[in-house]
Amino acid sequence: MAEGKSIESLVAARDLLKTGLDKSRALGLELDETSLRLETVGQRLLSLESAFRPISRKKCTFLAIGDHIECAIRPADAVLKVFESVRELENSLLASPCSNLPCYLSTVRKLEQALRFLSDNCLLAIQWLQGVIELLEDNGMTNERYVSNLKSSLSILQDLQFCEMKSRHDGGALSIAFDKLVCEFKQLLTENSVPSAFDSLTECSGTKDACVPSSPFPASATQKLQAILERLNMSNQLESCIHAYVDVRTLNARASLQALHLEYLESPTSQSDDEQIVGSDMERWSKHLQYAVKHVFEHEYRLCMQVFEKLGQEIWTRCFAMIASHAGLAAFLQFGNKFTESKKSPDKLLNLLKVFAVLDDLRSDFTQLFGTKACTEIQTLTRALIRNVVHGAWEIFWELSYQVELQRQSPPPSDGSVPLLVSFVTEYCNQLLGDMYRPTMIQVLVIHKSWKHEKYQEGLFTNQIYNVVKEIGLNLDAWSKAYHDRTLSFLFMMNNHHHFCNLKGTKLGDMMGESWLRAHEQYKDSFSTLYLKESWGKLLAPITQAATNLTAEEELIDRDLLKKRLKAFNEAFDDMYKKQYNWIISDEDLREKMSQRVVQAIVPIYGSYIKKYRTSFTPDDSANRYIKHSVQSLENMLGSLFQPKHRKLGNSQSVATNFPIDNIKNAMTSQLYLTLTAA
Repeated sequence: MAEGKSIESLVAARDLLKTGLDKSRALGLELDETSLRLETVGQRLLSLESAFRPISRKKCTFLAIGDHIECAIRPADAVLKVFESVRELENSLLASPCSNLPCYLSTVRKLEQALRFLSDNCLLAIQWLQGVIELLEDNGMTNERYVSNLKSSLSILQDLQFCEMKSRHDGGALSIAFDKLVCEFKQLLTENSVPSAFDSLTECSGTKDACVPSSPFPASATQKLQAILERLNMSNQLESCIHAYVDVRTLNARASLQALHLEYLESPTSQSDDEQIVGSDMERWSKHLQYAVKHVFEHEYRLCMQVFEKLGQEIWTRCFAMIASHAGLAAFLQFGNKFTESKKSPDKLLNLLKVFAVLDDLRSDFTQLFGTKACTEIQTLTRALIRNVVHGAWEIFWELSYQVELQRQSPPPSDGSVPLLVSFVTEYCNQLLGDMYRPTMIQVLVIHKSWKHEKYQEGLFTNQIYNVVKEIGLNLDAWSKAYHDRTLSFLFMMNNHHHFCNLKGTKLGDMMGESWLRAHEQYKDSFSTLYLKESWGKLLAPITQAATNLTAEEELIDRDLLKKRLKAFNEAFDDMYKKQYNWIISDEDLREKMSQRVVQAIVPIYGSYIKKYRTSFTPDDSANRYIKHSVQSLENMLGSLFQPKHRKLGNSQSVATNFPIDNIKNAMTSQLYLTLTAA
């Protein structure tokens, strides 16, 4: 039983396997047929793929071009809109800015912004449009009309891209607008620029209040000027405004100075120029420079700061420096330097000290006004002027005693009067010791010493004055010995010692001291006594001898002797009078005093003698033949003596001009001269 069941199971399995094999054979056949069909489909798909591939590529290209065109259209559209705005703004700027300056400035600002936006968007549209053209050309798009239109649009955009640059060039809308703003700026300046007014130079040379000051610009004008400056500065057009400001204000400053008649600043100063003319020019120069700095240039300084303040110090100081230079400050300083190069003389020293005093007075003003980097040229000229003034003043002052010594070889006055050199030098020393010059001279000496890295020693100034006076004394001793007539020498020394006595109460007399003055008083008295004794004292010898040697009765008897003595007296008197007629006693008080002494010494004795012996003459003797001078005529003649006459040298100015400091080189050692000139 069991075996039967196993056989049945095996048969059933065999049938099942056979059925599976049949089905597998049938499926294999079907798969073979399907494979053939798939191969056929695959071949067909490949053909379709080849056919559809160009269509897909063109589709992608068109999509890319469309994207580029869309990107180019947006900035191009913005360009068109902005261009329309630009045209409207340009038309708005055709009006004058004076009608509504704030609106005009706002329009200029908007136009600049629009042009800048136009340039930026043109650049963006150009870049996209160039990309479109490149895509078309790269992908074989041969529609020439389409490509030509694109290139034409590209050219238009490229032109529009340079609209801003063209607008800023000459003839462009912005350029014209800037020019109009500069003209408005200049017009505002001109309308508010009035030259400084003054009543007279004399008044203006003192304090600032003496002149009518120039007013600052009104607040409204200042605001307009600053608004124009701000706009043009942001547009890089500031230089045009600066030049306009400098032109207008320079003309105004020149007009303020025009009434001073500054033509002399342009005239050359030579070594041969008259000292009085040069001195007069320097007097005017000092007053004019003070007026120019304190009134004209200080006003310009404040206006520059007021107008250009918002742009910074560098701008307004540069602007002021140009005004100061163009308006003529440099001419002032150059004239001062030319004066320092003129011939040396004592008067020049006084003028140099005046120049130094003016510069010292203006020192703070110069520091404030011209102390910036922009005023380098003015600073250089000012330093050169100060250096030349200090060196020139020191040199002349230091050489005074040597120059006095050089005059020792000149002859003394033939009339016995005080030499012009003596009166000039003593008066000159008094001036130097006065409050007007002494502080300045000491300041000059201090500065000169400091430049040589030396310390100023107290008494240096007065010691030099002592040396000058000492040389004058030595000159007088030498001159007194040059006279052949001792009497004239005594008169000469009396005159000069009295001149020194008159220095009492003066600056020079106070410096020399009371003992020095007393000594000259004693010398004067001594020489006046010697003069009287050696001249008029001997004149009376004939008649005084007669009075002492003979009695009246004896003289009455000897008429011949009487006639002889009167004749001798007359001849001696006439000779003495003739000799001394041109002699001079310079001082009026001394002249009157000496005249009285001579009259008192001669007239009483002569009158007594004539009165005593007049009766001795008979009518036949004609007393007038022997009594040549009456008492009154004798007194009148004596009273006419010692009067000043016209001098060939004229006045002390002649001494000043004939007192050339340049001659000092002849009296100094070469080493000392080189040291002085090198300084």
